[in-house]
Amino acid sequence: MPRDYLQAVREPGQSVNPLFSLMGMELLEAENGRATLLLPFQPGLVQGGGVVAGGVLAMLLDEVMAHAALSHQAETGRGKVATVNLNVQFLSPAKPGADILARAQMVRGGK
Repeated sequence: MPRDYLQAVREPGQSVNPLFSLMGMELLEAENGRATLLLPFQPGLVQGGGVVAGGVLAMLLDEVMAHAALSHQAETGRGKVATVNLNVQFLSPAKPGADILARAQMVRGGK
C-alpha cells in the first residue's frame, strides 16, 4: 500500500491526497525514511500579521513526517501511519513570497 500510494501521489493531477491538491503541495522525495515536500507560496496562506499562518506550517510538518514514515513503511511492508502527537515550536516566521521546503527524516520507527 505505501509504495503504491507514494507512486500515485507524485503523478500530475493526482487524487490520492486531496490535501496536496488543495494546497498545491508536491512530494519531491520519499525514500528510506526521508521525505521532502514543496509548498508553493500562495497569498491565502498569510495571516493578519503578515506571515504564513502557523497552522499551515504545522500541516506541512505533519504531511512531511507522514511521508517520511510511509517511505519507511514501503521498505518494511507495513501499512498506514497516523500522527499521535505533534508539538511545534516556531523559531522564526515564514515570510510571504517564497515557496516553503519541508524535510523530514525518521529517527526511530514505532508500532
